[in-house]
Amino acid sequence: MECGLCPRRCAVNRGAGGRGFCGMTEEVFVARVAPHFWEEPCISGENGSGTVFFSGCNLRCVYCQNRKIAAGKAGRPMSVQELSGAFLSLQEAGCHNINLVTPSHYVPQIAETLRISGLSVPVVYNTSSYECVETLKQMEGLADIYLADFKYLDEGLARKYSHAADYPQTAKAALREMVRQTGGAEYVRGGEVFQNAVEYPDGALMRRGVIVRHLLLPGQTGEAKKVLRYLYETYGDTIAVSILNQYTPLPHVAAGYPELNRRVTAEEYEEVTEFAMELGIGHGFLQEGQAASESFIPEFAEGD
Repeated sequence: MECGLCPRRCAVNRGAGGRGFCGMTEEVFVARVAPHFWEEPCISGENGSGTVFFSGCNLRCVYCQNRKIAAGKAGRPMSVQELSGAFLSLQEAGCHNINLVTPSHYVPQIAETLRISGLSVPVVYNTSSYECVETLKQMEGLADIYLADFKYLDEGLARKYSHAADYPQTAKAALREMVRQTGGAEYVRGGEVFQNAVEYPDGALMRRGVIVRHLLLPGQTGEAKKVLRYLYETYGDTIAVSILNQYTPLPHVAAGYPELNRRVTAEEYEEVTEFAMELGIGHGFLQEGQAASESFIPEFAEGD
């Protein structure tokens, strides 16, 4: 069957061993299964988010912090039954949710797994937002939370840094579908439920909704402000917005993209977060301190 799961629409037969832009066949490869404590507070909580990192990616971000995983050079194959066991083991370990990282090229297999797993914790679909609406619709009723990037509004930046000039319009359509599926945010704390909360209830966990992340890049405060304005004017407080300062300069980026060969300054981050508050964004998250070193993900190992 020709693959059209993502916007690349490579039309290769992955079931027969063909590899599309994502670099993966139809066989599910998983790079890591483990609790993760560095997501937004309402996702990680105290016990961690049960993350499953899938190998391969339909973007080629030049600044990618997980290049070996994105290129499909890390991980091991898992059957639907093994994947179900991994989900259940994370739930049994006390993780607050099952967090599917870069899942779009495996959506049919993931949907099948979720239907047989019988999970009692929310499912988080963790995505770059470079998604086909038709593929996201396969997750309706299965994904409780969308943890979605919104990287660029500028096509030139999307082409230059992620090799996807169509990213802005694609992400806009994908985000509309995510919000359609989940509606407003819903949090729980103890037995108390908070619906459409304008501000994150301290200590609560999200059980339904959309969080949109924007990673601030060096020298791109203007683009960040455009993204934040778009998100707020389009969705208001229906979504939560997370502004990230974890950009990490990597050695291979310096030669081709010298403008990215530094960290984001405290002044840049403050400028963007102040703009968000002036805009009226009251439902969201800021990163405290410098989290760049925590963004690196080790390769899969038995026992993770």
